Amino acid sequence: MQVLAKQNIKLNQTASSKEEAIKMAGQTLIDNGYVTEDYIGKMFEREETSSTFMGNFIAIPHGTEEAKSEVLHSGISIIQIPDGVEYGAGNTAKVVFGIAGKNNEHLDILSNIAIICSEEENIERLISAQSEEDLIAIFNEVN
Repeated sequence: MQVLAKQNIKLNQTASSKEEAIKMAGQTLIDNGYVTEDYIGKMFEREETSSTFMGNFIAIPHGTEEAKSEVLHSGISIIQIPDGVEYGAGNTAKVVFGIAGKNNEHLDILSNIAIICSEEENIERLISAQSEEDLIAIFNEVN
């Protein structure tokens, strides 16, 4: 099972709230067999303890430490929201990465996302990508 598969990517989405964006990211992981139904609740628990907004239009919602038992396979969902969604305290997210890491694989996943998002050009590419293949290609450049 691929960590980032074409069906894990949702392009040109709209979300009315941070909560809706998190739910979309989590539901994509559920729908594609990466996590159990309970994982979204753990994503919201994580958000209550600390925001998963990373800056530069990027948010990375994920489950709490206790959510590890809800992870079936490591995976990433990408929700592209070109018009942005309010992500608290005046922050706007345009790309929301839902992540689920089996064992300690979430650290590798976060590391890859951090490498990609450390370059402003890549963030622009993520926000303006027109196909799932475009987004997968950005990830393949760092692996």
